[in-house]
Amino acid sequence: MMKKYGGKITIIILALVLTTFFVPLPLSANEKDGNQQKKDTTNEGESPEFKEVSVHDPSIIKEGNMYYVFGTHIEAAKSTDLIQWDSFANGYTTPDNTLYGDLSGNLSESFEWAGEDDSDSKGGFAVWAPEAIWNESYVNEDGSKGAYMIYYSVSSTYIRSAIGFAVSKDIEGPYEYVDTIIYSGFTKEDAKDENSDINKQWKNTHIDELIEDEKVDEPNPNWFMDDKVGSYNNTMYPNAIDAALFYDENDKLWMTYGSWSGGIFLLELDQETGQPIYPGEDGETPDGRMIDRYFGTKISGGYGKSGEGPYIVYNEENNYYYLYVTYGWLGADGEYNMRVFRSKNPDGPYVDADGQNAVLTGDVDHSPYGNKLMGHFLFERKVGDPGSGVGYGYVSPGHNSVYFEEETGQHFLVFHSRFPERGDSHELRIHQMFFNEEGWPVVAPYRYGGETLEKVDRKDLAGDYQYINHDLDITNDLHKDVQITLHKNNKITGAVDGTWKKTGHNQAELNIDGETYKGVFVRQYDPVSERHIMTFTASSKNGKSIWGSKHEGGKSDEDIAKDVEEDLSLGDTNNVYTDIILPTEGSRGTTISWSSSHPQIISEKGEVTRPEIGKPSAEVTLTATIMKNDVTTEKEFIVTVLPKSEKQLIANYSFEDNLLDNTGNFPEGTITGNRIDNTGGEISFKDGIKGKAAVFNGQSGVRLPNNLITESSYSVSLWLNPDKLTGHTTSFFGARNSNNWVSLLPGGFPGDNQVLLWSGGSVYTDAKSKVQLQTNEWSHIAFTVEEGDVVVYINGEEVVAQSGFNNVFTSENSQFSLGVNWWDEPYQGLIDELKVYHGVLSAEDVKALAEPKK
Repeated sequence: MMKKYGGKITIIILALVLTTFFVPLPLSANEKDGNQQKKDTTNEGESPEFKEVSVHDPSIIKEGNMYYVFGTHIEAAKSTDLIQWDSFANGYTTPDNTLYGDLSGNLSESFEWAGEDDSDSKGGFAVWAPEAIWNESYVNEDGSKGAYMIYYSVSSTYIRSAIGFAVSKDIEGPYEYVDTIIYSGFTKEDAKDENSDINKQWKNTHIDELIEDEKVDEPNPNWFMDDKVGSYNNTMYPNAIDAALFYDENDKLWMTYGSWSGGIFLLELDQETGQPIYPGEDGETPDGRMIDRYFGTKISGGYGKSGEGPYIVYNEENNYYYLYVTYGWLGADGEYNMRVFRSKNPDGPYVDADGQNAVLTGDVDHSPYGNKLMGHFLFERKVGDPGSGVGYGYVSPGHNSVYFEEETGQHFLVFHSRFPERGDSHELRIHQMFFNEEGWPVVAPYRYGGETLEKVDRKDLAGDYQYINHDLDITNDLHKDVQITLHKNNKITGAVDGTWKKTGHNQAELNIDGETYKGVFVRQYDPVSERHIMTFTASSKNGKSIWGSKHEGGKSDEDIAKDVEEDLSLGDTNNVYTDIILPTEGSRGTTISWSSSHPQIISEKGEVTRPEIGKPSAEVTLTATIMKNDVTTEKEFIVTVLPKSEKQLIANYSFEDNLLDNTGNFPEGTITGNRIDNTGGEISFKDGIKGKAAVFNGQSGVRLPNNLITESSYSVSLWLNPDKLTGHTTSFFGARNSNNWVSLLPGGFPGDNQVLLWSGGSVYTDAKSKVQLQTNEWSHIAFTVEEGDVVVYINGEEVVAQSGFNNVFTSENSQFSLGVNWWDEPYQGLIDELKVYHGVLSAEDVKALAEPKK
């Protein structure tokens, strides 16, 4: 049975003999032939078959031949190969929760402080970021030794949280609660948060018991702010979530934890009980860092700067402890990015490659601190490149754990990520890591597909590459690739200048724009081109990471231009009613320029001006000129632009004991579960504003027909009678994909209850009404959209009129629903008389629709 990389791990003698001290690079059988030249095997290898799971904040552990990950919202999955994963948990189900049995009862002591039907978790649970370990020294209630332990977090606000732990002799549970060991967000005097009945005064934690047992001194006055209630000082002290455990070189067990707020902290644990060994009194490390009587030693962050998901791994091969943290906000609109520091001691100081301490000195820009392993990026698939889609990339990758495979000497980075143009949906990702000559980890550009680090031939390395520099910024901008060439004479040209060389069997050294980067060359599987390709990954002395992904070799300029010509498409050009995206870049630096036969209808930038109502459609020839160095070719497209539409009722769902469209233009709606793509659910009918209305029970929705709206000029009218109003809950939802959507929120954003028409696209756009609906009362809502201009009406009165709204429904691949989307709590209440129009309703039209008619 194997623990995570920690404690005493057997040294792999073969790896030490065959590699340098800092670079544990296992050799393959192919390398035993010395300098024998091999053919280019870049394209060889079986294609891995990935099976996805969504586990947020994954913590990895291995038992026997099975890998397990445990994550936020009580998600868990397992795999034998790190490639195909199967979920085995059942989320917040209670009772009969897979991991916790009677969830509410089992974790009730933790929930007394946070995490169940309280404040930000109102109406549900918030159980986050568990850490799973095997502890052979833990003494069970029956006196036996050894248990699997889960250290979990519960949370009700950004600072009121707690860490507890539970144990099991079976890794898949159920886990039995033991204790709650760290609290945060407490106040000096009595106080309560909004939507909460919990008194936050510090004596309602366990701190008074610790004081009575003489484990901790009296409350630290610095815990509290100088205000009426003595608010929690969250700029200096942690939010008690994100526990991670590790063994040091002397077999001591430690727990690091914390999120944003005052930084990341560290406590030693008693191995037999799993309890923290609290310092008891305040102190200071030799290098001047805080030691708090209760929270422990500060090892990173502070002053409200982002930094969460700490994870520490001891590397027995170079005697360093590596601290991984994630900066930024975790959402698709956030800046999540992973960093690493290291130390010779488990309690620090942890420093980056530039020698900077992970603990901040004040309210400073912390983007330069920490070696940045990975942030938002995109190896963009340009016109003419193999494959399909936008390319290969991540949005907000982070909150990682790390696993070291003793048998192979492989290191794995385990994290969750979101993806370009896919909204907030997320999946588990595993990437292999390697250590460069300076002893710093570098991350493989592509997810793990079974590759091993082998000797590479120099002749396979020269060629054209997609190149990404992750830099040190904290940003939600995608770092997109640029084109570079590694020449046989060791020069680098293209978007950057420099030199490169291979050292050893597979080690890479690149000098780019005056900075030296060290790492490895490794063959990997690219899921976009579905080929095995050469890549490199390396980092610099100031902590920047760079990646390279090699293009297919042997392509002439004529070949590349031909690839672009064949791949270039504008989609359906027979019925155009909105702006057209005209690509200007093709594969490997190819340029594409455009001309128009009628620029007053379609400009050379793709801007469309439709003929007026009653005029005939316009036909335009768009000509693309494709250039790759001295090679030029052209391609023509005939485009038909439709005239502007008169308003026209195209769908009418009146819910007269059915989900039929009364116009006959579309099929009837179908019942869903609590998400747009779930099965199950139940819709009933009762008296409405006119005849019958549909009853939504808060667990169900209606999937409307696809392509209900297919243009940039449309109107929607409906009646709502909500039983309750919850933030982000949709009533009418339409989406081209999970990153481009329109959602009518009767309860607005959490906490404000203002009716909101919200849209995702290149940016989020909010048409906020400043009007609050009343529950158990009928209200009429209508909105019109025309070329980015949006107007919202409530009960016949205009409440919002603004421009710049996202143009979402630009092609015939959109889906629609009532009461549900892919993410949020479903609508609860009544909906009646849904009407959808081509074109824009006038204010008089809306006023007439808002007149209730029994």
